[in-house]
Amino acid sequence: MLTIDLDRPIAFFDIEATGISPRADRIVELCIIKIMPDKSQSTHTFRINPQVPIPSETTDIHGISDADVADCPTFPELAREIADVLEGCDLAGFNIGRFDIPMLTEEFIRANVPFIPEGRRILDAQRIFHQKEPRDLSAALSFYCGELHLDAHGAEPDVVATIKVFEGQLKRYPDLPREMDALDDFCNPRNPSWVDRTGRLSWNNGEVALNFGRKKGELLKDLVANDPGFIKWMLRSDFPADTREIVENGLQGIWPSKG
Repeated sequence: MLTIDLDRPIAFFDIEATGISPRADRIVELCIIKIMPDKSQSTHTFRINPQVPIPSETTDIHGISDADVADCPTFPELAREIADVLEGCDLAGFNIGRFDIPMLTEEFIRANVPFIPEGRRILDAQRIFHQKEPRDLSAALSFYCGELHLDAHGAEPDVVATIKVFEGQLKRYPDLPREMDALDDFCNPRNPSWVDRTGRLSWNNGEVALNFGRKKGELLKDLVANDPGFIKWMLRSDFPADTREIVENGLQGIWPSKG
């Protein structure tokens, strides 16, 4: 039972989508648990046909495939019903400020159904977690080693503290890898569909495609041939070095090979 005082309904909600870009991706599942001021509650779960393919790597995360939503209604068909559920509600969830609210807002815009987050109070459990449980080096030294980091933000003390924290992690987690290759994989998980280290580029039937923004899914070679302005923007922008190198090589007709 929720033990906070409510003067109007609050809607806890979570979204599963085709990806993480509010503009480029689409919702495939939405669950809303609506809690009233008298603490009664109702659950509303919607499976949604996104009208675009669900990438296999995304299905691996949330378990929802194209076949699962093929016969489901689209968001525009459900938009009014969803808006009615959320009418007059404050909003709550985990990381909703950065993901769920922007994603939902974009879907409502595309469906031409009014939905205004402004004026609604927002409860984000992730922000509470991060504020109440600091995740900086001082907190890590206290958690893993039981020590206070009295010289925080001095370069040498910070390095010494980091080594102590890592040693504490090795002791605390017996399953943590002990070899650098395995530690690198653990600290920097790499999706096999990614071409570059951060996933800005992905494989599409063995060819390099964009994996972000409004041009997501378009082949890089087609953009090199037909949209030089966009390619120049990519090379001027703050993309990681390996991403820019792949784009620069593409201008020379040099393409990476998968596997």
